[in-house]
Amino acid sequence: MRLLFLTHRLPYAPNRGDRIRAYHIVKSLAERMDVEVVSLVHDDHEMAQAERLRQLGVRVSAVRAPRFRNLANAALRLAGRRPLTHLLLDAPGLTAALGQIVAERPPDVVLAYCSGMARFALEPPLAAFPLVVDLVDVDSQKWASLSQSSPPPMRWIYAREARYLADFERTMAEAATATLVVNDREGDALRAIAPAGRVVVVPNGVDLGPLAAPGAPEERPRVVFCGVMNYTPNVEGTMWFCQSVWPIVRQRRPDAHLSLVGSDAAPAIRRLHSPANGIEVTGTVEDVRPYLWHSAVAIAPLLTARGIQNKVLEAIGAGLPVVVTPQVFEGLPPTVGAACRIGASAELFAEETLALLALPASERRRIAGDAQLAELSWESQLRALHALLVDSSGRHAIAV
Repeated sequence: MRLLFLTHRLPYAPNRGDRIRAYHIVKSLAERMDVEVVSLVHDDHEMAQAERLRQLGVRVSAVRAPRFRNLANAALRLAGRRPLTHLLLDAPGLTAALGQIVAERPPDVVLAYCSGMARFALEPPLAAFPLVVDLVDVDSQKWASLSQSSPPPMRWIYAREARYLADFERTMAEAATATLVVNDREGDALRAIAPAGRVVVVPNGVDLGPLAAPGAPEERPRVVFCGVMNYTPNVEGTMWFCQSVWPIVRQRRPDAHLSLVGSDAAPAIRRLHSPANGIEVTGTVEDVRPYLWHSAVAIAPLLTARGIQNKVLEAIGAGLPVVVTPQVFEGLPPTVGAACRIGASAELFAEETLALLALPASERRRIAGDAQLAELSWESQLRALHALLVDSSGRHAIAV
């Protein structure tokens, strides 16, 4: 069976949430069917990773999305009704590449990753093929949440995106043979938008082997947050933590150290770097695992959180308990709740962080070990996806 997988970022290297899931989907399905990946890429470094992805035994076509052209186009069309997601994820050469694939190797089913790529699957030359969408998170709800917490003009822009993207998500879900989301919260949100669509929950997994800490747990009071540091919810949550939570922690534990680990740090994040305040902003690192292994507690202070936060699963897999906001906790699998502490306010978040820092290192690792991560392997989580794609390949596409 031939699968055409459309992604908005090249699913390699698996170093951020959306890439991690997409990478494991490719890896899993490549063992069972003929997989062809068509991906947008956004810079030279990403383009260079295509060969690494081919080593999984899949065909790969990487098409550049011109950033400045797309930004200008999005700004000019703000008055229209088209989602900015679609304008920002555009590539002049993509339709031609898809046309050649359809002519030479027509797929049995198309798997579109996230709403930005689903629109290509609903247009020629792919409109005639059965479609499965892995929405992952219901993006319109993320923009709706951000619109409530952002000042003008971003409040209006986010509200606009939430409205028009929800319209597209309804059309998409009704046209697809199935739409995947990562948990029941996302499933309920999508069913409210598209009650006629078939919604299937396929959760994220975690690759435990590479995460296992090679040594004893960290004794020093070191706190870590890992994430892409220009992603709006990560920026928002990091600023809140550093401005409202960290001063409370440092007042009681002047020896506490915070590492903000992740690529593409926004200017506001870079300005947080302050040895005097115990804050380190690393920028891009080759491997986040040593930062996890040499920390005592992980945090996930997101105030806007959709889906499953892989950063929490990975921190637990590395042997750390995690302090999270209620928004993050609501999206996590129940099996990891024992390793998490919830901070619903700055004061409570600080108290939970301080309480964990006060424990012996062995006790912190025991708390992380209470999570049932073995049940969350990617192999088990993605097992149903193959059968769903096979079933969908026998169906006709729904006209839009």
